[in-house]
Amino acid sequence: MSKAGKVFTNGLLNENPTFRLVLGTCPTIAITTQAMNGIGMGLAATFVLIGSNIVISLLRKFIPDKVRIPAFIVIICMFVTAVQMLMQAFVPSLYASLGIFIPLIVVNCIILARAEAFASKNGVFYSALDGLGMGLGFTVAITIIGAIRELVGNGTIFGAQLFGEGFEPMLIAALAPGGFIVFGLVLGFVNFITRKAGSHEHDEEEKEEEAA
Repeated sequence: MSKAGKVFTNGLLNENPTFRLVLGTCPTIAITTQAMNGIGMGLAATFVLIGSNIVISLLRKFIPDKVRIPAFIVIICMFVTAVQMLMQAFVPSLYASLGIFIPLIVVNCIILARAEAFASKNGVFYSALDGLGMGLGFTVAITIIGAIRELVGNGTIFGAQLFGEGFEPMLIAALAPGGFIVFGLVLGFVNFITRKAGSHEHDEEEKEEEAA
């Protein structure tokens, strides 16, 4: 796989910010009561990730080390303000649903971590790919959690009713304790699958070495 492919897929698989690095847990638990909330928050974070990564990469040689974190935060604030105004103008219902967690993207550890660990050390193209991969990985993760909680807690997916009138939802799934339970179960399942996949790849490598 090319370097660009590895950078892009890193955020989706190996270093998924939610399932592998366990970053951004606060918005993950708070806003994933519905699948649509997960998509909205994920796309907003993706926009901020790509934009801030690009600008930080462009300015990385001009920002003094002593003030790099405050400088990164100012750049991130600029993109968060932009996405907040866009959502408020074009999707006010989603903006109202996400509430305070839109401006709190500024202090989301995923955004600042990628600025410090990747964008400040790499070129614009790879920094943009890193932001896109990490953002999509975050979006997919919280949308999955939101879909499960919405299905169990309301019997709906993206607002569409899936069960009849006799369905009795588990209301705890829509509350914070339910968010932690679903997050833990999904995280455990993902870790189990990735461990199995890693073990299978290791066995295949051993067989190839023995054959050689």
